[in-house]
Amino acid sequence: MKRLAVITAAAGLSIAASAVAVSASAEGTAAPSAIAWAKCAGGDPYLANAECAQIQVPLDYGHPNGKKISVAISRVKHTDDAHYKGVLIGNPGGPGGSGLYLSGGLASWFSGVGHDEIPADYDIIGFDPRGVGASRPALTCDPHYSDPVRPDYVPHSAADEAVWLKKSKAYAQACAKQFGWLLPHLRTTDAARDIDAIRSALGQKQISYYGFSYGTYLGATYGTLFPQRVRHMILDGNVDDRGVWYDAQLEQDKAFERNIKFFFGWVAKYDSVYHLGTTEAKVEQAYYAIRAKAAKQAIGGKVGPDELDDTFLNAGYSTGWYEPTADVFSAYVTKGDASAITDFYENYVFSSDDNGFAMYNAVQAADARWPRNWSKWHNDAAKLYKQGYHYNTWGNVWFNAPVAFWPFQGGPKLKIKAKGMTPALLVQSTLDAATPYPGGEEMHKLLPSRLVAEIGGKTHANTLNGNACLDDKVAAYLATDALPKDKPGNGPDTTCQALPDPVPSGAAAKASAKSSAGSVTPRVPTRPLIGRP
Repeated sequence: MKRLAVITAAAGLSIAASAVAVSASAEGTAAPSAIAWAKCAGGDPYLANAECAQIQVPLDYGHPNGKKISVAISRVKHTDDAHYKGVLIGNPGGPGGSGLYLSGGLASWFSGVGHDEIPADYDIIGFDPRGVGASRPALTCDPHYSDPVRPDYVPHSAADEAVWLKKSKAYAQACAKQFGWLLPHLRTTDAARDIDAIRSALGQKQISYYGFSYGTYLGATYGTLFPQRVRHMILDGNVDDRGVWYDAQLEQDKAFERNIKFFFGWVAKYDSVYHLGTTEAKVEQAYYAIRAKAAKQAIGGKVGPDELDDTFLNAGYSTGWYEPTADVFSAYVTKGDASAITDFYENYVFSSDDNGFAMYNAVQAADARWPRNWSKWHNDAAKLYKQGYHYNTWGNVWFNAPVAFWPFQGGPKLKIKAKGMTPALLVQSTLDAATPYPGGEEMHKLLPSRLVAEIGGKTHANTLNGNACLDDKVAAYLATDALPKDKPGNGPDTTCQALPDPVPSGAAAKASAKSSAGSVTPRVPTRPLIGRP
């Protein structure tokens, strides 16, 4: 769940494999069919040892013998026949996030936290949901929609707001013009039925599933539709079902304001390294000073106020992005190094492909009803902004605004209730901004499940990221079916303490990390940021 498309390791991947047809009934039951696996093309290191293929699925599961579309899948095969436990299918979130890389990604991450037994015992399956990435067709509406420099997210007049409204309406109209036939078939329920088609094509009676962020809602949807076909289900960074989808953005606005202040406070703690101020308030003031400057003249001609907000948003998602974001922040403020900001934006934030953004809007528009009266959007955002939620409020409005002009009203929303499903393992960080903590307890109420709370965790969807307390519980569940003891109520059944915030490498190391152009080279995390389309 999020605004802003981020380049991941799987972006732009092509598939060197023929499509295999999978017949399916209206209920989503698909007949097994041989899959033509081939080496994955595209050079993604996560897929170096993976196989890729395409399967064909019905466009409309209500008419299973009609038009077909294709879903791209990948596989890293198990290595221990004696302990083979079936398939583990992953989804990284979004909606609109490419998950093809997750076959190799999950295998690598499990091994990286000391649990080689999971990729040894499971065939790990990644896939691009319908409309995403290497699946065909891939939805795109206006590849130039997010090109810099965009109008300021924060409208200072009715005329400013009208510019964004015109832009949002035009985007929705472009989607309808090019893909009007596809848009009604991009609900989360359609993606869940595609997962079942993958299961059937693989010849499996059940699946294990690992969903991050929006992938938790996709998993809960699959469990609701096919509860008996779930062997294990891990959901990390749970969507609050009560907010699907309009209200979810309002709760995000509050949580991102809190988390960006956490980042400012962290920078202040290490003022001897960054020299941006000794208090959270002073660092925040430094940020809004450069934002105001960027509104008058884009930094390096490329980064205006919107692009600057987007550049810092990773730090609201993950403490792993604190140091690289602070590096470029400091380089610009203290040394006037505009290229530090522009290079960071171009390399780690901006994408010229609008597929993720298009699918983000398309799925949410189809899933549930949204307000069509713009005054509600305006009034809700203006109220939050007046209350002090400045950082993400209007940016989130415009990231979702095309839905207000979608060619049809979505819904009805699926009622999540996976009666008879094996208990899922839910993980929720208490200070997650993208999917705030109450979503974990709500999912715990709706699904047979056990809830693990990461106390003090600020990173979104943080499993397999080095917290052994979390990672060991996930691995034990997949390896031996072990779950925490069930406690009464919807609160956590067990807890893990978050790892400490990172410590910067230091002024000497930072000063020596230079690119050929003399700009700071940020030490970005090697793992793709989870949960972004």
